[in-house]
Amino acid sequence: MEIPVLSVKFREALSYAANVHDGQVKKGTSIPYVSHLLGVCALVLEDGGTEEEAIAALLHDTLEDQPETVTREDLRARFGERVAKIVEGCTDVSPDYRGGPKPPWRERKTRYLEHLRREASAFVRVALADKLHNARAILADHRQLGDELWSRFNAGKEDQLWYFRELVGAFREARAPSRMLQEFERVVTELEHSTRTS
Repeated sequence: MEIPVLSVKFREALSYAANVHDGQVKKGTSIPYVSHLLGVCALVLEDGGTEEEAIAALLHDTLEDQPETVTREDLRARFGERVAKIVEGCTDVSPDYRGGPKPPWRERKTRYLEHLRREASAFVRVALADKLHNARAILADHRQLGDELWSRFNAGKEDQLWYFRELVGAFREARAPSRMLQEFERVVTELEHSTRTS
């Protein structure tokens, strides 16, 4: 597998993502959020993704988490149309979201699943890398904390497990990269099993 040579544009995206998410930590931890972005980026590159996909991986949460700071137009101007489209595809809020309360969790996730099944081709690798990285982190934390970890999230254990299982099916329908999808399904199954036995 040939890893793309990463350009100045990639370094700009890394710096931009670090600044946008400065001070943000992973839920329930003191771990800088940028570690998640780097993990998603690594999964994309390991799967043979392009530099544009790697850049989008670094930026995939900007519109959702920092809507007061980052706009779609800004992403297009800085990093190009394809990167902006991938980031938009990975976002579970509506295009006109500019901050404040988000729609209810289940509503957002159901809409995202429909979007993934319908229009995933442009963003599926980055979206799957994001969900795989999240699932791995949750599984590792569950081994350490047990069901206490679910209190970190906006939705409880049953809803989270429902969402992960639905994502497996949606990624399959979207013809996601098979190796990464197999790993995602394995992690989700292990997470389901570990929560039943805890």
